[in-house]
Parts: sequence; C-alpha cells; structure tokens
Amino acid sequence: MLRVGLTGGIGAGKSTVAGALADLGAVIVDADRIAREVVEPGSEGLAELAAAFGPTVIAADGSLDRAALAARAFADDESRLTLNSILHPRIGARTQEYVQAAPADGILVQDIPLIVEGGMGAAFDLVVVVHVDEAERLRRLTEYRGMEESDVRARMAAQATVEQRRAAADVWLDNGGAPGAIVEDVRTLWIERLIPFERNISEQSGVIAASDIVEANPEWAGQARRAIARLGLATGGRSLAIEHVGPTSVPGQPARDCLDILVTIADAATAQELSAILGGAGFPVDSGATTPDLADLQARAVGNSYRLHRGCDPLRPVAVHLISPA
Repeated sequence: MLRVGLTGGIGAGKSTVAGALADLGAVIVDADRIAREVVEPGSEGLAELAAAFGPTVIAADGSLDRAALAARAFADDESRLTLNSILHPRIGARTQEYVQAAPADGILVQDIPLIVEGGMGAAFDLVVVVHVDEAERLRRLTEYRGMEESDVRARMAAQATVEQRRAAADVWLDNGGAPGAIVEDVRTLWIERLIPFERNISEQSGVIAASDIVEANPEWAGQARRAIARLGLATGGRSLAIEHVGPTSVPGQPARDCLDILVTIADAATAQELSAILGGAGFPVDSGATTPDLADLQARAVGNSYRLHRGCDPLRPVAVHLISPA
C-alpha cells in the first residue's frame, strides 16, 4: 500500500484534490470527517464532551454546538487538554480502522490539515501540499464561503507558513490557476508517480537512478532530510546513525540524481532485523548489489557487513547503504 499525506492551508483546495484522487481510484481518509463522526449525536464522544463541558455544548437537535464547545474548551490550557484527551484517541482509533480496511495494493490518501504543524510527514510515503497564495485564499473564503476576514486571517496565522509547508512537501500542487486546472495536475501525479510508486512497493522493486550527471539541485538537501526522517521512524529509534552522504550531499556539486543515505548499525543482529523492516517501509533490498555504489563507502564497508536498499519512489531515487559489523 502507498500511503500519501495530503495537506494545505485553509482555502487552498485540498477537497478538490482529494475528490480528483478519489475519482482516479484512491482511498480517501478525511481527518475532518472523522473528527465529526466521533461526536455524532448519540456517540460516546459527544456524551463525554457534555460531561466534561456541560450540557450547553449540545444543541437542541442533539448535535454538537461547536461554537459553545469552543467557548468552553479553549478558555484555558486545562480545558483544551481535556478536549484533546476526549477527541484525539477516538479520532486515532477511527482513522486506524479506515487505514486497515484499505486494500493492501491500494493508494491510501489521508487528508489531514495539520500534517506540517503536527510534524507527521515521516509517517507517509509521500506528502502532497496544495498551495494557493494567502491573498487568493482570503478572497475565496470571504467571497465564496462567506467567512469573516478577521476569522480567515486568524486561522491562517495559526497554521504553518509557506516555507514550512515547502520543507515538508514531496509534491507541491499550485492551485492558483484557472478553476479545475489542478485536476489535470492530479491526473499527471497519479499516472507518473503514485501508480508506479505503489506498484514498486507491492513488487518490492527499488528504483535505480539514471547514470547521467545532472546540475546540482538545491532541493536535494530537503529531500534527503525527509528520507532520513522516514527511515528514522521506520527503524524505531534503534541504535544507529543515519546521514546523507555522497555527491548529492555537497551543495552546488553536479551529481547523479540519487540520494545516498548511509545507515551505520552497531550490531549484526539489528542489521538483519532492519533490512526486513526497510522493505516494508518502501525501501526494499537490492539483492543484486554486493558492494557499495560509492567509492567513499568502500573503506567503511571493509571488514563489515554491507546491504544496499533502494527507495520505491519512481521520481526520487534513493539508495540506502546499511553498514554493520560482519
């Protein structure tokens, strides 16, 4: 399964992108919808909110009065923590139910507004950010949704900055063009990246970069940071060191377009375990490789065990070099 995180600022058009992906065959898990589900009339979540914040948070029709809840729950830090303790476990459990129900060979897209703010990017194989500049989002939200300008500005100020979203984005979708234009961008993303990415994961087939030397890409460093974060999460904080090495780690240096990530492991038993884990995380072992690709890794590998894994993303080749005691 390919897991994609979809995010963007308020008014950027995440729903349009999610709808286009659903039409193409993706399984969509919408965090906002789940947050509403767990407090539906008659639910345990709604009953617990009423017990914690009083019956006034329940509207006359039995539904949650969100304005009344906000007035009580955000009055102080203790109330906010109480709210989170009621909602977050239920949202997490329901989300997991949807994830587990998705087909093993599917493309799962989790629409989560706060992926960047919550530092959740490493949990996904790919993070897609939908972007529209602030002035245009303000116009759309006030004109089309009838929101108050002060409310829109306050919500924007509480969300991640453009720079923070760019740092988290594997895919940047600009939705500032003509209405509907982004749907074609989504279709291209689906055909050229998501489908082959999922196929590579299912077949445990890593991507080998082209041998051509290309001009230095200023995005290599950020791409490497995201790859390292994913590897770190997958390996669960075991005793190892993960670093970006090789030509693409040198700013301004032309190189083959492949991110080389070195994982140094303290013991052979852990290396064996991690090799299996990385395959499940989208970095399968390259069984045909017996020596490091990079000359500067040869010396480190002497007298040690070496394994080469490759990433499954068709548009972002990654080579993961595992070195451990023999």
